[in-house]
Amino acid sequence: MPDDLIVVDLGDVYPELKNKRLRGRLDGNRVVPYLDRGGIENATSRPLKSKELVWVEDEIEAFFLHIQGSGRVQFDDGTTMRVGYADQNGHPFRSVGRLLIDKGELNLAQTSMQGIKAWARANPQKVTMFMTSLQNPIAILPNDLAGPIGTLGVALTAERSIAIDSRVIPLGSPVYLATTYPNTKKPLNRLMLAQDTGGAINGAVRADFFWGFGDGAGKQAGMMKQSGLMWVLLPKDYSVVTN
Repeated sequence: MPDDLIVVDLGDVYPELKNKRLRGRLDGNRVVPYLDRGGIENATSRPLKSKELVWVEDEIEAFFLHIQGSGRVQFDDGTTMRVGYADQNGHPFRSVGRLLIDKGELNLAQTSMQGIKAWARANPQKVTMFMTSLQNPIAILPNDLAGPIGTLGVALTAERSIAIDSRVIPLGSPVYLATTYPNTKKPLNRLMLAQDTGGAINGAVRADFFWGFGDGAGKQAGMMKQSGLMWVLLPKDYSVVTN
């Protein structure tokens, strides 16, 4: 975590802003927005200098690790280190796929994770420009638990954990999901657990399906853009609070 990152829970002062947090840094006696991705990676400012965990050989894979929020780093001797989400810089999430569409680099059908990676490797001279133009880097911390850690503080389970908008769906809730496997009509109907959140997950019928670790899981995750239905299972006496 950058030492100068300030997080203010606005709900402590304004109850109507419950679950809203302001992230910034001090400029004299003023709180100003925190640095964007370009500022964080700038050779001059470098707020994460001397806080590096590891150096990796592939900036594209590192970039997607930032977006996904968790993963593993494999060392030359075959051992691995798990890393996971620590915090964000407070800027709104911007989709790299949408940016590439808007710039005419890709069409909608090409914006799977695999399609974006293929574009990046074919256009190395443009990669840095596009990456730094996004606002949404996160900080990564090491962990040694059984899997990536969700907002609930427990390890996520492959194909059973989802990330949701906690303003709508209570964390920890069982959610019955009815959708299809990526790019198919094959039904994917199962009980899931709402164990995580994400900056890009907004709305009642929106979830991020955790596929697990490995090439197969990565392929499924990269193609997952399915529509579907969700039923949240709550106790009969549960008081639903909307924001």
